[in-house]
Amino acid sequence: MLTRIAGGEIVDPVNGRVGKGDLWIEDETVVDEPVGRQPDLTLDATGCVVMAGAIDIHSHIGGGNVNTARLLLPEQHKAHASRPATTPLSKVGWTTFETGRRYAQMGFTTVVEPAMSPGAALHTHLELADIPIIDKATLAILGNDDFLLAMIRDKASPVMIEDYVAWTVASSRALGVKVINAGAAAAFKENARSFSFDDVVPFYGTSSRSIVKTLQAAVGALGIPHPLHVHCNNLGIPGAPDTAAETMAAAEGLPLHLAHLQFYGYGTEGKRGFSSAAARLAELVNSTREITIDVGQVMFGQTVTISSDVLRQFSARGTASPRKSVIIDGDANGGGIVPYNYRDDFHGSLQWAIGLELFLLIEDPWRVFFTTDHPNGAPFTAYPEIFELLMSREARAQAMESLSKRALALSTLPDLTREYTFEEIAIMTRAAPARLLGLKDRGHLGAGALADIAVYRKGGDIARMFRSAAFVLKNGEMVVEDGIVKNYRWGKALRLKPTPDKAMVKRLEGYYQERYGLSLNWFDFPDSALPREQPFSEVSCNA
Repeated sequence: MLTRIAGGEIVDPVNGRVGKGDLWIEDETVVDEPVGRQPDLTLDATGCVVMAGAIDIHSHIGGGNVNTARLLLPEQHKAHASRPATTPLSKVGWTTFETGRRYAQMGFTTVVEPAMSPGAALHTHLELADIPIIDKATLAILGNDDFLLAMIRDKASPVMIEDYVAWTVASSRALGVKVINAGAAAAFKENARSFSFDDVVPFYGTSSRSIVKTLQAAVGALGIPHPLHVHCNNLGIPGAPDTAAETMAAAEGLPLHLAHLQFYGYGTEGKRGFSSAAARLAELVNSTREITIDVGQVMFGQTVTISSDVLRQFSARGTASPRKSVIIDGDANGGGIVPYNYRDDFHGSLQWAIGLELFLLIEDPWRVFFTTDHPNGAPFTAYPEIFELLMSREARAQAMESLSKRALALSTLPDLTREYTFEEIAIMTRAAPARLLGLKDRGHLGAGALADIAVYRKGGDIARMFRSAAFVLKNGEMVVEDGIVKNYRWGKALRLKPTPDKAMVKRLEGYYQERYGLSLNWFDFPDSALPREQPFSEVSCNA
């Protein structure tokens, strides 16, 4: 089927195309304008902005911690409509199906779950398979697991560690690797209640720095496109900018991605010992070219914090609102669920301001990524309001009128006049995420690209424009019209398939037999375990 999207303002930074024109699609693929052929379908995009489908690189949408949060807070995800009976997880609530619908309405077509426990990979992928429309991907968590820490302690060769990382990524069907407060969960089991970048994990004799550097090297050697995804130590505490700075310096010229940097932007100035250090962190990012970051923007209102940083969540449980929480001190990372209500008081105002400062002060939109660390800073449904805050200094000024003046005085935000352009939005939410993840088939509108396309009706209300896309195509198929999902389809999970040496597989078989009394096969699964036709799409490692 040949489709023409006619007369829209095309914003495609990858191919240098910014301006009014037509876009042609044949079946699932963007094509050059065909000669001598008429379209089977023409979509009028007059007065609209046309972009590639958006990509969210860090959103907690599936897995054990997400489901624990659902169990803890059933009052926050009541069904709004009767659920289709044919979906695989039809009896556990509305949430997975609703996730796909709400992302699609905003023009998002690919989302990465950034914290999958390798031992729970099957459950995570079953849940992701129940999310319609969008493609998904996962990052496998390493860095607190006994096998890796023991290898680092015993000075295993880099090649052996690479083989272990390769097996973990391949068996869990992941698109990359994440490390969460490296070594801290292992130290927590030995009653540590704080853990910094150069602290040493009891019994293993290795530090966070060593763990991060070891995994960074392995990810690079394996050609995994996405750099090691790092959740730093000391999240959310005054003084955390020092830890973030240490972690950036440890990159030493090699790519490294720092997650939700907003939560490390809390300085110690002022009478309350709480201030913005966003300007300092932005300057470091600007000058450290190998670093990429996502923001983790805070927005006001009720949410729930979900993290495999068990040490941090244990410390935060006293601030739970409502007053209930779950701490899981499980194998490797464990996790914690702590509900939280961000208020427009002194501390909340500063948290809100710090994220926006990072967006506005980091100069290169190719290295700063649009996230709320859903749901930790805010639900992903707050994205349209954040787009408006970034694109309109007037919207920011209006929002600041009701916030704590004392807090804002400790921030640079009131003085920032930058306004994001559509081209910068397209880079930050389309082109750059695709490049960071190694997804050459999306994030742009050039010939050969997957026909994941979002079309927005321009207008004065920026939030409304991004909340309700004029129409969205997924794999060339219309799924959204005027902000309403008209057609449900099933996306795929994007995965890498590096090949470990057989000796490592044999060693792991012995380890799992001894530690768990289980065959290694229990920690792998066939693609047929997922009730979808061709549930995975393979992404290539870099040569």
